[in-house]
Amino acid sequence: MRTKYCLFFIFCLTCCQLFAQSKLPSNIFLRKLPNGLDVLVVEDNSVPLATVMITVKNGSFTETPKFNGLSHLYEHMFFKANKDYPSQDDFMNRISELGIDFNGSTTFENVNYFFTLPSANLKPGLELMNSSIRYPLFNPEEMAKENIVVDEEFQQHESAPAFALLDSMDHKMWGNLYSRKNPTGDHNVIRSATPALMDSIKNKYYYPNNSLLTIAGDVKHEDVFAEVTALFGSWQPSAFDPFKKWPIPEFKPLTKADYFVVKSNLTNVPIIQMNWFGPDTRSDIPSTYAADVFSYILDQNSSKLSKALIQSGLAYNVDFSYLTLSHTGPITLTVVPNPNKVEACFNEIKHQISLWDTPDYVTDEQLATAKRKLEIKAIREAEVTSDFTQVLSFWWASASLDYFTGYNDNLKKMTKDDLRAYVRKYVINKPYCAGLLINPGMEQTVAPNTFFKAK
Repeated sequence: MRTKYCLFFIFCLTCCQLFAQSKLPSNIFLRKLPNGLDVLVVEDNSVPLATVMITVKNGSFTETPKFNGLSHLYEHMFFKANKDYPSQDDFMNRISELGIDFNGSTTFENVNYFFTLPSANLKPGLELMNSSIRYPLFNPEEMAKENIVVDEEFQQHESAPAFALLDSMDHKMWGNLYSRKNPTGDHNVIRSATPALMDSIKNKYYYPNNSLLTIAGDVKHEDVFAEVTALFGSWQPSAFDPFKKWPIPEFKPLTKADYFVVKSNLTNVPIIQMNWFGPDTRSDIPSTYAADVFSYILDQNSSKLSKALIQSGLAYNVDFSYLTLSHTGPITLTVVPNPNKVEACFNEIKHQISLWDTPDYVTDEQLATAKRKLEIKAIREAEVTSDFTQVLSFWWASASLDYFTGYNDNLKKMTKDDLRAYVRKYVINKPYCAGLLINPGMEQTVAPNTFFKAK
């Protein structure tokens, strides 16, 4: 389904003893229809509700500059007129009749559309979802309104204090493939988008063999499979693999440290951010587990990083993270330095990074705690079924359901040596982008040109 897809599976087979596939939990059932549609059912009768979510492998990673932001616009048009409900009013009346709470999300590598409704209304809810995913009308009048709505959401993002830094960082990190990591989009593209462009997206990616249908809640899986087969079984698969016909380009690796300063009147405090290219789920699955464990440890107040920066008074906040993706997950360190100690803070950041692969930077206790806390986090994610559907869809799109089911077991196998190997492979002495956000009024006191640069 993606570039190097076969290599990914060859890799999994060669590592099967260490990173074994796992069976789904006893209340989760998976079936693939003859047309290629993956159908996942999660049984949970704790409340008489059901969630119907359809996920498509689409998002910013499929977007050239011409299409940047249109996956998000498509999300808005999804909940509009279709063949069976030919106006927005018709659609919304049906939503009201069925007691549906609906929403969608557009990310880097997947788009979700979901209904949560009384489980007694599941069948008509499935019928409405079938109409929406297969037969959208993209009414020009409705779309003209949504062009403005989506662009206004973009403007809200731009008003955030850190936006200027984050956007500049994305340009530095991803270069001419910036649009592939920018779900928000481009103003001109969003404002000028037409129904024809929506149709072209549908004709590329909106097929059963590129989709996951998840039904979760107070349901019985065999009944659901029968209803879904009757409704969605006639949905015709594509005659092509969209990711072979329109392959996702590989992000060009960084070649050197890149420093930049961004000035914005919207920020009242300086912000330092450093980003590295991290592992992905196509070529280095073991490192994704190490990345999660290491990130969790460093993100705690008890970590050596936090103690060196926050407890010393050099910084107000420290955040360290990694995002698991099929195509280059970024490693991100964000620090809010003490405005009076920005240079000293940055010097300490670099010093701490140089220590990350030393034997005692992570303790045995921190490692054990991180594994346990991440396991608890995964358990808690499954407690609210309507939210759990989004967790499942994320892993289905950016890794696999086997990755999800084996996640905790594989985390438990991580050792301090695994964490050190990960840091050496992706961070220590590796190229990175470093950005500093300041208010223009801070420039003289911070004097970034004297220290915030590659040596």
